[in-house]
Amino acid sequence: MANPSVSFDDIRLTLNECFQTEFPEEEVSQAIDTLMRRYLDEMYAIEIIEIGGGFRFMTKGAYHPTVSTFLRQNTHKKLSKSALETLSIIAYKQPVTKSEIELIRGVNSDFSVHKLLDKELIEIAGRSDGPGRPLLYQTTGKFMDYFGLKSMDELPKLKDIEPDVNQIGDPEPDDVS
Repeated sequence: MANPSVSFDDIRLTLNECFQTEFPEEEVSQAIDTLMRRYLDEMYAIEIIEIGGGFRFMTKGAYHPTVSTFLRQNTHKKLSKSALETLSIIAYKQPVTKSEIELIRGVNSDFSVHKLLDKELIEIAGRSDGPGRPLLYQTTGKFMDYFGLKSMDELPKLKDIEPDVNQIGDPEPDDVS
C-alpha cells in the first residue's frame, strides 16, 4: 500500500509541537505552497502533490520508467522450489561449495545458484582449500532483508523442520474407542 497523504492539520500540529509555537494556518499554507513550487524545478525528480485530503511526495512522470525498472528488478518474486532448496542449503551450511549443494540435493544446481547470485541473495565467499579450489557461497544482507531476519540465529533449527522419517500413511489416532 502506498504511503498515505499527510494532512494539512497534521503538518501544522507537528510544526507547532516541534517548534513549541502556534503557527497561523495562512503561514503554514504559504510554506507548503513555497515547497510545492520549489519541487516543480526540473532539477528534482520528485514533487509535492495535494492528494487524498493531504500532501504527498511523488515521483515526477518523467521518472516513472526508471522507478518502474527499479521496482521490477527488486520485487520479491517467488523463488522456485529448487532455488529455495539451494538457498536453504547455503543458509544452513555456509560457506558451501556447489558440489556440496549438489551432493545434498542430488541434482545439478548451476541454474539455481546463478539465479540466487543474480537476485543477490547469495554471494561468493571465496574459495575452498579442496581440490580445484571451488567457489564457496554464503548468504547476503539482502537474504536477511528478504526473509525479515535480524541474524542467522533466527533461522528455524533443523530439528524443528525435519519431516517425520519412516512415517507411512496417516498417523495412528491417539484415542481408539
